[in-house]
Amino acid sequence: MQLTTENNFAGFAADHPWSAQFAVLSYADGAFSTLPHRFFRDWLEEEPGFGKFCIGRCSGFGVESFVKYDSDRQRLSVGRFVAGGARLRFVLNGQHDMRTISTYMFSVQGNGLKSVLPPQLGDTVIRNDVWIGDEAMVLGGAVIENGCVIGARTLVPQNFRTEPYGVYAGTPARLIRYRFSEPVRAALLALAWWEMPLAWIQANNAMFVEDLSTDDTKALLVLDILRRSRDQWQAEHGAAVPPPTLPEATP
Repeated sequence: MQLTTENNFAGFAADHPWSAQFAVLSYADGAFSTLPHRFFRDWLEEEPGFGKFCIGRCSGFGVESFVKYDSDRQRLSVGRFVAGGARLRFVLNGQHDMRTISTYMFSVQGNGLKSVLPPQLGDTVIRNDVWIGDEAMVLGGAVIENGCVIGARTLVPQNFRTEPYGVYAGTPARLIRYRFSEPVRAALLALAWWEMPLAWIQANNAMFVEDLSTDDTKALLVLDILRRSRDQWQAEHGAAVPPPTLPEATP
């Protein structure tokens, strides 16, 4: 398993209060991310020796969640500030070819039997500031955009792509509504607050507890204050750092 995370990764915190339930990734700025034990699995329910995974700071998934790999071509990328509920399922492939005489993989029987290679889906991507409710299932190739909410027990289909700040639920997932108006969504995406260091968020924490859903004028004022604060911070400390990503897949 190839695990990629932030450049300021400081190691796994074995003494963290949650370490009995999670592998806790700690960062030099005091942030942490969490992965439930036995998060990575293959079709035999064993930890795979292949596949790629990327996670940003302040992200985590609930107990009994797992991601299933069955090929070294499968990749899951998770941004920053992703909050996942319990018993989530990320099924990155699990496909059988339906174009041949049978969907059965004869090669598992041995005896020289052959099967065509299973078709592969694209990368599965969860961007930043995403909340996923309990027992949701996300299939391979899905892209969950910034600011989305995925309802409990929702099935996100393969190759499905959400809209930023959308609220999705159902089987299969469908757009229920947006969290904010279009001008507020545009301002949030332009702000990209998740690129800023944790110290900046702490300094502006009061703005993060304001209600942005009922009064666009007030919401846009709050976001303008944050934008100017971001500009000032960057002038003093340098450019913000985008979340980590996996390298481009090899065709």
